[in-house]
Amino acid sequence: MKTVFITGGSRGIGAEAVRTFKNKGYNVAFTYYKSGEQALCLAKETGALAVFCDVSNSEAVNSAIDVVKESFGSVDILINNAGIDEFSLFTDITDEMWHRMIDTNLSSAFYTSRAVLPDMINKKDGVIINISSMWGEVGASCEVHYSVSKAGLIGLTKALAKEVGPSGIRVNCITPGVIDTDMNKTLSEEDIEQLKLDTPLGKIGKTQDIVNAILFLADNSSHFITGQVLGVNGGYII
Repeated sequence: MKTVFITGGSRGIGAEAVRTFKNKGYNVAFTYYKSGEQALCLAKETGALAVFCDVSNSEAVNSAIDVVKESFGSVDILINNAGIDEFSLFTDITDEMWHRMIDTNLSSAFYTSRAVLPDMINKKDGVIINISSMWGEVGASCEVHYSVSKAGLIGLTKALAKEVGPSGIRVNCITPGVIDTDMNKTLSEEDIEQLKLDTPLGKIGKTQDIVNAILFLADNSSHFITGQVLGVNGGYII
């Protein structure tokens, strides 16, 4: 039975992925940080392993991976989903805001990938899936630090895929469009309607839309796909 490790698994896309992979018969472990109550409820509901972890801290990540390995053995599929968002004028972004964004959204994927790769390389098998954003592709006004962090995930994906491909490891990236998650709950009803109008399919996405793409890239049916950026955005292109 394969083991899936999902960062930021207590809410939104991460929680949907936890439920779906458990229903598919995988061993599932996921990290949480601030959403403790939600994480423990999800663990009780699904039987997945909830691991407290500040993914922006490399030592905490290494400890979390050790916990997963003690329970299930090595990680077969890593889903780097943890992330935060923040609206701010570029000139108002402080050093603290910048580092928090980069560490949470980008450095975390570096830490987790580095932690699981030795076992994957030894087995000559493994999958890493990074959850970026369409704003990492085209940039978003008043979200420069967010856009940079998500663009970095795309660069990480492409470079790492070339490096570990000879070891049988696939690395891909998903760039969600506007998805109905807590991260977008701050948007007004008017903003949501405008985003729907700007999307060729005329609607915003659901978390399951992203998880379906994750499942595809995690499965052996995509064994010849690596280093790719899959946009799941309803055709929304700026």
